[in-house]
Amino acid sequence: MIYMGIDPGLNKTGVGIIYAEKNKVEYVAHRLIITKASDPLPFRLGSLIAGVAELAIEHKVDMGAIEDIFHSVNVKSALLLGQARGALIAAMIAHDIPVKEFTALQIKKAVTGYGKAEKEQVKKLVELQLNIVVKGGVPLDVTDGLACALCLAYHERSNII
Repeated sequence: MIYMGIDPGLNKTGVGIIYAEKNKVEYVAHRLIITKASDPLPFRLGSLIAGVAELAIEHKVDMGAIEDIFHSVNVKSALLLGQARGALIAAMIAHDIPVKEFTALQIKKAVTGYGKAEKEQVKKLVELQLNIVVKGGVPLDVTDGLACALCLAYHERSNII
């Protein structure tokens, strides 16, 4: 199956796509979707939707996952992130992609074995598990998206076994 994982953000959204079957997990693609703060909100949300839709169609994604919001100090930031998450979920649903939500703790635990792992630890283990070798590495938002996809694959695998 082809899994898409999304680390949502209005400024930067990391998207990772992997292929997984019972005993195999492979990197497929990734994208960092960046929107300009100076652009109107509807345009920014449209950019997120278009980016996810393009990847979903190109890679024939079977299932998607998105990181859940756990808390936010700033109310305005939380509302904007909620709108971004809603747009991203809608983009997947519009392409008949079932969506699951995972907390950062669940994602980190699935990938590193420790729910409070630092972002750099997650990045290293994602790159290791998926054999990604890129000079300078993959951006943190993208490795978080890939980690979300891995969490989904591991979750689905445990439901199959």
